[in-house]
Amino acid sequence: MASSSSSSSPAAKRNGGYRNWAELPPELTSSILIRISPIEILQNAQKVCRSWRRVCIDPSMWRKIDLRNLDGLVYDLETMCRHAVDLSQGGLLEINIDDYTTTSLLTYIADRSSDLRSLGFVECGPVMSRGVIEAVMKLSMLEELQISYESIREQDLKLVGQSCPNLRTLKLYCMDNSEYCCDKVALAIAETMPGLRHLWLFRNGLSDTGLNAILECCPNLNVLDLHKCSNITLVGNMGN
Repeated sequence: MASSSSSSSPAAKRNGGYRNWAELPPELTSSILIRISPIEILQNAQKVCRSWRRVCIDPSMWRKIDLRNLDGLVYDLETMCRHAVDLSQGGLLEINIDDYTTTSLLTYIADRSSDLRSLGFVECGPVMSRGVIEAVMKLSMLEELQISYESIREQDLKLVGQSCPNLRTLKLYCMDNSEYCCDKVALAIAETMPGLRHLWLFRNGLSDTGLNAILECCPNLNVLDLHKCSNITLVGNMGN
């Protein structure tokens, strides 16, 4: 029984004795815990002992929240995400979430994270599209945005560009290569996002016309990633 009890305590056997992990300096504990997933922190780490809990609920632990690649977990991820956002106390700078995203969750994040710099998520279906744009419009400090969508209107992208003047990285994943992924989208980017430095387009139907507009209106663009954009011919000067 004694052996079983000691193995479950926050102490690790080393050199014939025990090191009490609860007595580590807070900055070292933080450096260790920040390497595990937010779910593990909320569900397990913060329950180990009082010293760990103090570290786990410190707002500095929640400047960045990554909730991707959590397949197999049975937790209520939206509730967990809201809890993590609350723990940041308004200091959240970067968040990546997966395909359980809802418009209410995005609104919750936007309303409590006005200093957010990076927002990444996937699978924005047509029902969510307007909610996504309304949430992003509240994030005037945003520098990086990643959206995967089925349909998005050029008017919506213009609102994003007008609301987020500091936007430097935009990643758009079009899931069905529809009519919405076309030169209208490219022209909206060109018109309202002149400060872009990195543009990533996947399965976008833009032509050379749309691409030229982006290149002419985004003078700071130094990384342009085009994947499965089959309507671009890249002839003449564009091909050099």
